[in-house]
Parts: sequence; C-alpha cells; structure tokens
Amino acid sequence: MSEGYVLRVAEDTADREACFAVRKEVFVVEQGVPQDVEYDAYDAGGALHVLAVRDDGVPLGTGRLLYGEEAAARTGGDPAVGSLGRLAVKREARGLGVGAALVRAIENAARGRGLAAVDLHAQTHALGFYERLGYVAYGPEFPDAGIPHRSMRRSL
Repeated sequence: MSEGYVLRVAEDTADREACFAVRKEVFVVEQGVPQDVEYDAYDAGGALHVLAVRDDGVPLGTGRLLYGEEAAARTGGDPAVGSLGRLAVKREARGLGVGAALVRAIENAARGRGLAAVDLHAQTHALGFYERLGYVAYGPEFPDAGIPHRSMRRSL
C-alpha cells in the first residue's frame, strides 16, 4: 500500500475488467497496439493480475504474472522463471511510484509461487525504469506489436 492508492490481486470479474480497461487506455489507445494483439488466452486463463486503484476506487495501473506452463514459452522453458507483462500505468498516475509498486507486488507473487527469477519484455524506452528495479537486459532488440523491445530478467 502506498500513499493515495492500494494494490490488490484482481480476483473478481470487476477487478479484471478494470485491469483490461487500463491496458486498453495505455496500449491500444495511447500506443496503437491492435486490440486483438493486446489481449490473449492468458488473460482468461492462468495469469495473475495485479491492480492499482486510487483511494476513491479509480484504477491507475495493472500488470500480470505468468508462471508454470503459461510462462514457459516466454522464459525459455524454465519452470523457475515467471513472466511479468502487460505493465500499464495511466498517464495521470505516472511518476507517482505506481509502476514500481506493481513490479514489486508481481515479484512478491512470484516469490510466493517459489519462482527464482522474473523475465519481462520491456519496451526499449522503459529499459531505464526496469534497470533501476534490478532487471538486466539480454539478447537483441525485437519488435512486439510494432514497438521495439528487449528481454530482461531479475533474480529473486
């Protein structure tokens, strides 16, 4: 919990819909990611979604953790590595620590599932943000939804 907002695991339909609404605003509307690319089978399945909401209930940000078989394709098949993704913070909440708090909450969820590390695919403009949180980039730059990305990992 931080000043002005709370974090929680999205365990009901309303919270998951709030997560998807934040992602739509950030990725689909702001960044032009096609809606059919933004949402995938993991959203309805085994992903753990974390939601940041202002004290008055307004959603501010979200992120998700894939683990187990769901994460294997994104992490090189290592069952001890989770995949952090779909981290999105609404424009009005940027610079308030919401993104970092979401990353730490997702890492804590990964630890709680016995994972040893977390991988992510960072938009290249966000590399510094993740580096400040202890992530290390590896591999070449690659496009995802037409946006340059790099793979990153942090040991837990």
